[in-house]
This record gives sequence, structure tokens and C-alpha cells, in this order.
Amino acid sequence: MDGSAGEPQPPWDALAATVRAAQAGDVLAMDEVLTVVAPYVTRLCRPIVLSNCEDAVQEALTAVFVGLRGLRDPRAFYGWVRTVTVREAVRVARLTAVERTVDPEEFVGLPGLVGDGELSAQVRDVLARMPVHHRAVLVLRELEELDERSAAEILDIAPGTVKSRLHRARSAFRKAWQQ
Repeated sequence: MDGSAGEPQPPWDALAATVRAAQAGDVLAMDEVLTVVAPYVTRLCRPIVLSNCEDAVQEALTAVFVGLRGLRDPRAFYGWVRTVTVREAVRVARLTAVERTVDPEEFVGLPGLVGDGELSAQVRDVLARMPVHHRAVLVLRELEELDERSAAEILDIAPGTVKSRLHRARSAFRKAWQQ
């Protein structure tokens, strides 16, 4: 699809009409919306949830499916999906007690975000040793490049809490990386 100046539209603008159709009950549009957004949801979930990524992706996509009718502005779809996904990923990570060291063998065959858009096994291993609230704030600030206020809104915490968690997460990451 082209924008008014002949430029390609960002995917969220191009998807707005499909989101509207899905909100109106079009089953095929809902399927297309979920298919288009699934890789983005997976990319967000993987560094937060790690070994239970599939569960978090499923939960996030279910939450998108259930909550889509309540989305007021279809152009805000990706921001809304990011919020829903990160919250579900954090919830799944806490429920499944992911705050443990993950065996690097669990990552075999999992693409993950450095250079080629994926996390290296070493980065995933360091993330696996971090608490979920640190992983979540790192994903939002470093991978999604959100400011502290936006990250705070998504995580439903104060901006000062994001700042302190980010400081501790970066410090812990550097320390773990050097070991």
C-alpha cells in the first residue's frame, strides 16, 4: 500500500483497515492481524520469557484477540500490542519461575537479536540469569528503544522505578557478561 506521497506506509498504518475489519468481527481479518503481528510478539517475548517463549506468545496473542475490540485507534495497534505482549511475557515468566539459570542447550535452534536481528546464545544466557523485571525493562529500553516514561506505562510502574531497574539491570548484565 502506498501513502499519499507515493511512499510505502508503515506496517501499522497499512494494517489499520484490517484491524478495523477484525474489530467488526471479520474472522479472516482477525487471522491476518494475528499472523502479521506474531513475529513481533515472539521477538518481544523471547528475551523476557526465554525457555517458555511459546507459552508467552500464545498468551499474548490470545490477549490481543480478546482485547482487540476495545482498541480505540487502530493506528495505535503496534503500541497496544507491545504493551499487551510485555505484560503477558512478564506474567508468564513469573508464573513459570523463569528466574533461574537456563541451560544453553535449551536455546539450540532458537533464533534470538544481535547483528542479524536475533539474540546471540551468549546474550540469551546472560539474560536468563537475570530477574524477569530486569529483562523486561532491558527489552523495552534497549531493543524497543522506548523512553523511561513509555516503558513505565507499559510495565505499569513509576518512571523512577524504570530508571533504577534499568541501572541495576545494565550493571548486572555487564557484570554477568564479563564472567
